[in-house]
Amino acid sequence: MELKDAIQIAKKARLNARASGSNYYVGSCLVTKSGKAYSGCNIENCGIQSICAERTAFVKALSEGENDFSYIVVVGADKDANVLDNCLPCGYCRQFMVQYVDDDFKIYACFGENDTIEEYSICDLLPNAFKF
Repeated sequence: MELKDAIQIAKKARLNARASGSNYYVGSCLVTKSGKAYSGCNIENCGIQSICAERTAFVKALSEGENDFSYIVVVGADKDANVLDNCLPCGYCRQFMVQYVDDDFKIYACFGENDTIEEYSICDLLPNAFKF
């Protein structure tokens, strides 16, 4: 799958977010090494069980038997924003992801008026990760 296509999937998924508390809508697109895509959005509730877009995509993929992941795209901004923020996975998502990916797994943030793309490895965002 082309990165530009994954970005569009993440942008579309963002529109499905349930973020009545934060009003911050995040979308993601997780791409497997075989090229299959899994989208996710953040889903909040008034308890502590809210889930981020990245973990939503991973849970969907893992629950369908996927095990080999190439990269994830993350986009986010306030609900009515016309321009995306530089949105990166939170610490909880980083620790969750590192359990299921190789060290070369990439995280792409797409933001700004011209869809600037920043690339990170999971090791860039979570050095010295705890793994078992």
